[in-house]
Amino acid sequence: MTAAEMTPGPGASALPAIAVDSSTRELSNVRLHVVTGGDESGPLVVLLHGFPEFWYGWRHQLEPLIEAGYRVVVPDQRGYNRSEKPDGVGSYRLRYLTRDIVDLIDAEGRERAHIVGHDWGGIVAWDLATRYPDVVDRLAVINAPHPTVFQRVLRSNLEQVVRSWYAYTFQLPWLPERLLGAGDYTRLERAMTGTAPSGTFSPAALSLYRRAWDQQGALTGMLNWYRASGRYPPVRLQSGSTADEPLLETPTLLIWGDGDFALVSELARKSAARCENRRFVQVSGASHWVQHEKSAVVTEELLTHFPR
Repeated sequence: MTAAEMTPGPGASALPAIAVDSSTRELSNVRLHVVTGGDESGPLVVLLHGFPEFWYGWRHQLEPLIEAGYRVVVPDQRGYNRSEKPDGVGSYRLRYLTRDIVDLIDAEGRERAHIVGHDWGGIVAWDLATRYPDVVDRLAVINAPHPTVFQRVLRSNLEQVVRSWYAYTFQLPWLPERLLGAGDYTRLERAMTGTAPSGTFSPAALSLYRRAWDQQGALTGMLNWYRASGRYPPVRLQSGSTADEPLLETPTLLIWGDGDFALVSELARKSAARCENRRFVQVSGASHWVQHEKSAVVTEELLTHFPR
C-alpha cells in the first residue's frame, strides 16, 4: 500500500460522542496532530501518551476533564499515528520530545499547563517539569519512573534489568519492526492485552490501535524513542547519593498501578521521594494500563489534583 492509498490514522471521529476536534500544529521542529476539546479559555491540560499508544489512550479522561471546565489538548507525540515521523534515531532524543510540548503549549497561546503523562509520556512529563519548571503548573505522572531514579535502579536491581529485556531488544535495527508488524501486529497487540485484565482493550479499540501502528513509518518512529534513549542517555548520573540531587518543586501527583509488568515497585517509592510537593496514589492490583482499567479512579485523582 502506498502512502497515498493508506487509510489515515484515527482522529477525533474515533470518539463521535465527545465534542473534540482533530487539527495539526506546525511547531518549530515537528508537525503534531492533536485532539482538542473544552472551553478555550479554561485551564489548559495536556495529556501525553506512551508506547505503543496514541492520543486515543486518554479517551476515558477526555470527557470528564472537558466537562469540568478544562481546555484539553492531546497530541500524537512525534513518530506516532498522524504526527510527523522524523528520520533518524537522533530526532527522538528526550530533549527534543520535551521541547515539542513546550512549543505545543506556546501554540495554544499559553505560558503554562497542567501536564499528565503515562509510560513514555510520563518520562517526557518528568523531563518537562525538570527542564522547564515555569511551563508546568501541576504535574501528574502515571506508571512512569523519574528518569534519574530509573537509571539508578536499573544499575542496582537485577529484576528491573530482566523486566526491561524488550527495551534492549528494541535497540536492534529493522528486526523489531519486522517482529512487531508480523501477523497484523499480533505481538504488539499482545503486549497490551497480555499485560492487562481481560476486556481492558475492546476489539474496536484494538482495531484503532492497529490503524495507528499501520501508518507509514510509525513502527520505526515509535521504536526510535527507545533507541534514542540507549544511544543518547537522557540522564547523566552524578556521583554520590540521591540526597545531593535537587527535588522537583512542581506539585506532583504520582499514580501507580502496583501490578505493572515492566516496572518494579521500588521505582514508584523512589520517584515519589524526588518530589518536594507530592501525593502518591497506589492503585492496588492495577496493571501498567491503570488509566484504562481504573479510569474513574485516575480521572477523580486528576480532578482533585488540578485547581478549578
